[in-house]
Amino acid sequence: MKPKSSHSKSPVKPPAERVVKDIRRHTRRHFSAEDKIRIVLEGLRGDDSIAELCRKEGIAQSLIRAERSV
Repeated sequence: MKPKSSHSKSPVKPPAERVVKDIRRHTRRHFSAEDKIRIVLEGLRGDDSIAELCRKEGIAQSLIRAERSV
C-alpha cells in the first residue's frame, strides 16, 4: 500500500496579492459624510493646528489641504 500524498488534494489558496488587498480593505476606516464635514469645518475654524487635528482624528496630514488666510 502506498502512502497518500499530502499534495494531491490540497485546498486551493487565493493569491497573496488578493489576500493583502482584502486585509487592507477591511482595515481601512470609513468616514461618514457627517464625519468628513465635521473634520473639514474643524480645520477651517483654526482652533487647533492641522497636525493636531490629524493626530486627534487618526488621519494623515496629506489627506487635509487647508488654506487658511492669516
